[in-house]
Amino acid sequence: MECVTSATRHPGRPESALTGDPVDGAPLVVGFDLDMTLIDSRPGIKACYDALAAETGVAIDTALVVSRLGPPLVEELANWFPAQRVPEIADRYRAMYPQWAIEPTLVMDGARSAVDAVRAAGGRAVVVTAKWEPNALLHLRHLGIDADAVIGDLWAEGKARALREHGAAVYVGDHVGDVRGARAAGAVSVGVATGPCSAAELRDAGADAVLADLTAFPAWLADHG
Repeated sequence: MECVTSATRHPGRPESALTGDPVDGAPLVVGFDLDMTLIDSRPGIKACYDALAAETGVAIDTALVVSRLGPPLVEELANWFPAQRVPEIADRYRAMYPQWAIEPTLVMDGARSAVDAVRAAGGRAVVVTAKWEPNALLHLRHLGIDADAVIGDLWAEGKARALREHGAAVYVGDHVGDVRGARAAGAVSVGVATGPCSAAELRDAGADAVLADLTAFPAWLADHG
């Protein structure tokens, strides 16, 4: 399935912002998306949607759902439930999530080494995600990914607020919405082609760099430091 969007390329931060040395008194901060960037949550999310479908009696194409992860939960639920029920169903899904989605979720290749590379450069790793923050924290704790901060419930350009507040010079994500968030924050956008958006789509959206996956991130950071 294609990941469709429109975006305009804007200049990224200067390369000096990618070093671990203080810039204007601040250390390097790298933001990471969560789903399909640091974690492969498809098995867990599918299990949770399957349970939700069984409980509500609503037919949900859960394979389709997990093929397009990225946008907020309420946007996906609106494809399956009447608008007036979406807030109630979103609350129910979030409550069911720890039971169904945490255990099956996997760490993405290179995720831990990417976070470690930021720390080795003297920086901080911040997770900024559209996922409900308590469930995002459960994933990170379960998989042993030690982020310096976790901010949830933010999508696309909305992520810019948290990225600016934490002084992120770089934002890494798998979706064109992540590219838009980085651009809005004035951060360097690093796309990883591990989610629903292809490498070409990430480049077309304005990513400054596109990697096959996070295993390539430590070398990219070293080269741009």
